[in-house]
Amino acid sequence: MKLAVIAVGHRMPAWINAGFDEYAKRMPREMPLSITELRPEIRSANAGAAAIAKLVDAEARRIIEALPKGALKVVLDETGQQVTTRKLAERMTQWRERGGSVAFVIGGADGTSAGLKKSADWLWSLSPLTLPHGLVRVVLAEQLYRAASILGNHPYHRSGLRIED
Repeated sequence: MKLAVIAVGHRMPAWINAGFDEYAKRMPREMPLSITELRPEIRSANAGAAAIAKLVDAEARRIIEALPKGALKVVLDETGQQVTTRKLAERMTQWRERGGSVAFVIGGADGTSAGLKKSADWLWSLSPLTLPHGLVRVVLAEQLYRAASILGNHPYHRSGLRIED
């Protein structure tokens, strides 16, 4: 099963790229993780709501073009479902059994189009907090690695450890 991140935004700080790359290289061979960056639409300082909606729709068209053929589509959005890492691991098991690719969509600064969210196989919220898009890449990669480590019985997750005061 291939895992693909499609992210609107480019020219991330080096620490963002290093963080994503670190977790991507840790992924098991049977679950490679890649990222495709899409350049955001150019915004004017005084763009109104209608102009922003057109830009978000244009980004959505390019996201759709970048999706791997037949991939299950997971759109990251603040309104999505929140799950524990163990529940994510359970979903990964289902995805693995389904076969094919899974694509994780990170929209642009103004969000993701309603149509893209509606067409998602799963709408997922990483956190109730508002996170910078670059940081979302790192958190997503880390959580995918953590879920894969649970599936592989790797000690990274350490859910059984308790720290005593």
